[in-house]
Amino acid sequence: MTDYDEQVELDVNGERVAATVPARMLLVHYLREVAGCTGVHVGCDTGNCGACTVLLDGQPVKSCMLLAAQGSGQQVTTVEGLDAPCVPALRQAFTAHGAIQCGYCTPGMLTNATALLCEQPDADEESIRNALRGNLCMCTGYQQIVDAISAVAQQGEAAQR
Repeated sequence: MTDYDEQVELDVNGERVAATVPARMLLVHYLREVAGCTGVHVGCDTGNCGACTVLLDGQPVKSCMLLAAQGSGQQVTTVEGLDAPCVPALRQAFTAHGAIQCGYCTPGMLTNATALLCEQPDADEESIRNALRGNLCMCTGYQQIVDAISAVAQQGEAAQR
């Protein structure tokens, strides 16, 4: 360990992950390289695209905008660890509505959609579009993604069981 290293310990998808890493390592790189969560995508590395979105203590964050050390001691949920009751319905709806094309943005979209539907199971289209503001998709034009999330939201309580 050097003066430029940090001891980082996170709960990643329910498992403790600890490592000594460079102090400047971003959370997205820690998750991919140390925790092995390759579903967290590196897109723009500037916080614009949202491909790296994860839940930090239940709240969506762009993991390219945080140092790994800033997350130390917290719970991180990546797309691989999403286990909310609405997740199977979301995955099915994304497929059914053609909301997945190249798939690069999908982990961030699913993570944000999960966070939204956990707080607001019957979210309307405006709420869905607001929740996805920080996620870019260059393939679908967003309507299919909004339709998929809306379909699950219309199920409301049914998706929560």
